[in-house]
Amino acid sequence: MNATKSASCSPTTVSESASTISPLALRHAIRSGKHRGTTTGYASGYLQGNLAILPASHADEFLKFCVKNPKSCPLIGMSEPGSPYIPELGTDLDIRTDLPGYRVFRGTIDFESVSDLTAVWRDDLVTFVLGCSFSFEAAITRSGVPLRHMDANRNVPMYVTNIATTPAGRFHGPLVVSMRSFKPSDAIRAILYSDRYRLAHGAPVHIGDPTSIGISDLMKPDFGDEPVVNDGDIPVFWACGVTPQMAIRNVLPDLAITHEPGLMLVTDVLAEAAEFSLQTKTA
Repeated sequence: MNATKSASCSPTTVSESASTISPLALRHAIRSGKHRGTTTGYASGYLQGNLAILPASHADEFLKFCVKNPKSCPLIGMSEPGSPYIPELGTDLDIRTDLPGYRVFRGTIDFESVSDLTAVWRDDLVTFVLGCSFSFEAAITRSGVPLRHMDANRNVPMYVTNIATTPAGRFHGPLVVSMRSFKPSDAIRAILYSDRYRLAHGAPVHIGDPTSIGISDLMKPDFGDEPVVNDGDIPVFWACGVTPQMAIRNVLPDLAITHEPGLMLVTDVLAEAAEFSLQTKTA
């Protein structure tokens, strides 16, 4: 399989009950197979994470890639080799089962989509969890600014750009961005709110004309769902945690695992306090 779109959204509309579900309850629902769709709008206010899992032989180089590209790869957690647990990110959190979907690469750009990693897990695998822009969406909606993809029960659209990341060893590739469209006054507010969440990509990397960053057709994203863009809207682009997938494709170890775009790890870490609380736990 080599499709570029993410798994479809959950058939249940993202409702108030979804936004107030606890991260632990959501992870249990994912683990049991009751939830398989996007995590956007779920467990509002908690830090969500992108996933990259690599053999230990590639971990040091990938860590350097994250350090050199903090906007697209804000590292919020890293496991010991072979361990599927990162205790500082959540109680009863298992990397192998607690995301709605994974992509498994076995030395080629083709991948297999799976909902459980138990059968492919190895004792040399190192997990990296990177902050996700879904984490600041609650702050934006609380301010009264609508998010069109959430209102339409869609995954956020994501695009491969012509902006290069900073290489680290064998890891290199283009920046991937997520897009949200707003009327001009709302765009300003969304930018200000997102800037407070630096572990969730922070402020956007581009505003306006998509062609200037290599996006030829805004209505045809590389990942996620087709956007909702109203007359007069301004497209706003944030760095996206799918970026490492492009870098991993340029390295292709014998085994690499990522999340399905839009299907994230939901942690127990409050997004507003993430920078302080994660530093405290790892100090």
